[in-house]
Amino acid sequence: ALLLARPARGLTDGLYCGRRVCYEVLGVSRQASKAEIARAYRQLARLYHPDRNRGQPAAPEKFLLIATAYETLKDEETRKDYDYMLDHPEEYYRHYYHYYSRRLAPKVDVRIVILVTVCAISIFQFFSWWSSYNEAINYLATVPKYRIQATEIARQQGLLNKTKEKGKNRRSKEEIREEEEEIIKDIIKNKIDIKGGYQKPKIYDILLFQILLAPFYLCKYIVWYCWWIYCFTIKGQEYGVEEKLYIIRRYMKMSQSQFDSLEDHQKETFLERQLWIRENYEVYKLEQEEELKKKMAMDPRWKRYRRWMKNEGPGRLTFIDD
Repeated sequence: ALLLARPARGLTDGLYCGRRVCYEVLGVSRQASKAEIARAYRQLARLYHPDRNRGQPAAPEKFLLIATAYETLKDEETRKDYDYMLDHPEEYYRHYYHYYSRRLAPKVDVRIVILVTVCAISIFQFFSWWSSYNEAINYLATVPKYRIQATEIARQQGLLNKTKEKGKNRRSKEEIREEEEEIIKDIIKNKIDIKGGYQKPKIYDILLFQILLAPFYLCKYIVWYCWWIYCFTIKGQEYGVEEKLYIIRRYMKMSQSQFDSLEDHQKETFLERQLWIRENYEVYKLEQEEELKKKMAMDPRWKRYRRWMKNEGPGRLTFIDD
């Protein structure tokens, strides 16, 4: 009688227990508690388990129906949807939507997945920036300009003299050289402000903090923009040095880090030529383009490329004997 429960009006194949009422499949009432449902399921699962009914071809199908009924009723949200379907069989499409939206929904909270992904990207960013920063320090330690300055500072502070011990504490030349190298690199780190893509990593620049601080940055930008409109559009004040450099950077379409990596004398040239004025910048831009064309025309590699394009460029097939 259990598995031959009568079909109920409004039940559809493919949803929950199909045309059977899940409560009747488990032999419990609609008011049954979770403990009663679990107890009924365990009893029926032992009774109809395929391993105990190997001679009955219908046993796997019966067991699957029992398992489906239990999966439907053990979860509070799914059971609530199922009860609503029993009470409102006419809302056909609503039942389909709720059933498949729950089945196809990811098992893991999407917010957790996003958080883990952002954290992983942030960790990768931070260590990647540290690697680039250390590479920049190693390179600057080989540049004579910075190496000589760092060595002189180290001598003035008496740091290099400490590496020359005598007697039992005397070390090999290789050990002394390695320690001196570390001292020079440390001075370069502390005395030289590296800007641009190789600057010292800051934890607030990683993706996680950028997302968390996005509302703050947005509010800050709105306040700054309103201040700019009030000071320079409404009141007509003259631009300061920072404002002039900002306008020049926007004309050049450079990021803040790219602009910061420029030498100070380049920025001074920009200010001397008043490039924050659009007409002056357009003249400067044309001059730079002409200068670049001249350099490319004089470059031997560019000449070879143009000669190749003329004689053996795209669209030509040539056979060269080795």
